[in-house]
Amino acid sequence: MSRGFLLNLAWRSAWNRRFTLLLTVCSIALSAFMLLGVERVRTDLRSSFSSAVSGTDLIVGARTGSVQLLLYAVFHVGAATNNVRWSSIQALEHLRGVAWVVPLSLGDSHRGFPVLGTTAAYFEHFRYGEEQPLRLREGHRFSDLYDAVVGAEVADRLGYHVGQRITLAHGTGEVSLGASHADKPFTISGILARTGTPVDRTVHISLEAMEAIHVDWMGGARLPGQRVSAEEARRMDLQPQSVTAALVGLHSRAAVFSAQRQVNGFAGEPLMAILPGVALDELWDVVGAGEQALLLMAGLVALVSMAGLMSTVLAGLNERRRELAVLRAVGASAYHVLMLLALEGLLLTLAGVLLGVAALAASVLALGPWLQSAFGLSLQLAQPTPMQWALLAGLLIAGWCASLLPGWRAYRLSLADGLSPRI
Repeated sequence: MSRGFLLNLAWRSAWNRRFTLLLTVCSIALSAFMLLGVERVRTDLRSSFSSAVSGTDLIVGARTGSVQLLLYAVFHVGAATNNVRWSSIQALEHLRGVAWVVPLSLGDSHRGFPVLGTTAAYFEHFRYGEEQPLRLREGHRFSDLYDAVVGAEVADRLGYHVGQRITLAHGTGEVSLGASHADKPFTISGILARTGTPVDRTVHISLEAMEAIHVDWMGGARLPGQRVSAEEARRMDLQPQSVTAALVGLHSRAAVFSAQRQVNGFAGEPLMAILPGVALDELWDVVGAGEQALLLMAGLVALVSMAGLMSTVLAGLNERRRELAVLRAVGASAYHVLMLLALEGLLLTLAGVLLGVAALAASVLALGPWLQSAFGLSLQLAQPTPMQWALLAGLLIAGWCASLLPGWRAYRLSLADGLSPRI
């Protein structure tokens, strides 16, 4: 018997039991969907995670851990151990090889979203993804002291529009009445286009505005008996005394280690400079353990699917004894019977894998915009990665191996055992 004949025979045999085998195919499709889906989410999540900041050569802050500095400077999570004096920021601008410095001031919030005080240089030099600049979806940058530019997620989730007035709160977390800066409201002057980075969840104001809302505050509390109105604050000296951190760009990336040594040995105060890419890899090593757990769970689902395939073929084997015996009687060898069942299992696995791949592609197309708007996760319908090809090959091999036990069982059936059905 030729291989083509065996393949055709395996297909016809499976088709005759299509309703029974449909559940097995769906189970394999679910395992393929989960395995490839987890890998696609892992790949795109890491890409989105790594693209949170690009084009920045150094992140400078008070001495602390590199991951902690990255968390509050880029992801706006946690708090700084200490602030950096404004005089030190000015000194950074004059260090050899430094092209630009973007100061960052954190510590306030708006309805759970972080507030970032910065300068116009932030919109000029901040890059994300593949060196993409920030773009405004509507409106404009700061033109007044009490202007605010909000990220896309802030605007979409809270239903904000340009020209709307908002109030900020002292400290992080949800707004509480006792810590509100309600006496100095802000007007939304612009809304940034979605980036898939922490920028989407941030309210941006100027450094002078950050100083203005704190002129009558000290040590995290309002000074008793002192009330400075919004208009009075405009006439005051609003040069910042300190900031949380700074993004630094260099004229040449080859000088990054030299600039890092200059910052780490800064005489004015203890500072540290980190390389964003290195710190991102360290942070991913910490938070990336969850992806391994997801991949393990998907692998267990695939294992259960293969066990289901094996059980289905074994359960139907007793009913097929007459069929297999007839095949032996017309000249099929035990090897042909073994290959018939192995090909049948491979066909079932291939059908399930193709169905799972199609379901994943449809899900990415249908749910991609919603995942982007709701979670900032950008899923791309792209060519399979080497890891995904390996997972697909692994599923096919596992399906073929799962069919070998029923094939071996059929191999052991004798010709006389199947010619007459047992009652």
